[in-house]
Amino acid sequence: MLLPLAASSTTVVILGIIWFVLLVTLGVMSIRKGHWIMFLIGIFIPIFWIIGALMPPKQRV
Repeated sequence: MLLPLAASSTTVVILGIIWFVLLVTLGVMSIRKGHWIMFLIGIFIPIFWIIGALMPPKQRV
């Protein structure tokens, strides 16, 4: 009989802190690369922070 996998509250808190730090880091990276719109949308949908951080920097004219 398989029992459901349970996580302790400490594990959940640690994973939550890691998730928050990664998202803030990626958000700052997207701003530094010049992707302001990706940052603003990423506040509500965090996947855009990942996309903005991975995109190449905008060319300055």
